[in-house]
Amino acid sequence: MESLHNSDLVRGNIDAFILRVLLDADNYGYQIIKELGIRSGGRFELKEPTLYSSLRRLEQQGLIRSYWGQETQGGRRKYYTLTPDGRERFKVKWQEWQAARAIIDVLIGDGKELASGDGQK
Repeated sequence: MESLHNSDLVRGNIDAFILRVLLDADNYGYQIIKELGIRSGGRFELKEPTLYSSLRRLEQQGLIRSYWGQETQGGRRKYYTLTPDGRERFKVKWQEWQAARAIIDVLIGDGKELASGDGQK
């Protein structure tokens, strides 16, 4: 059986996961990975190469921007913040997810979703 973090459904939403974390607050790479692990109850682990690839792509698309934070014991950290376009993209992704989830519930659910005729459980 394929684990949750390897599923195509999860892989296809990594950018949205990152945008969601940044919606709450600016953050740096390692903390984004930690936050996703916490939010998933340990069921999802984002690997560093995947994270930084996504962060580069999101920055090139103008959805996030990076800046250097203050020096800490470990040196300066590169932080990421959502741009207004990034906030809008997350909103669209959220709406797409809600619509997809409703369709998936109907298509692989137990059929009771169809009984009421409106897809509501």
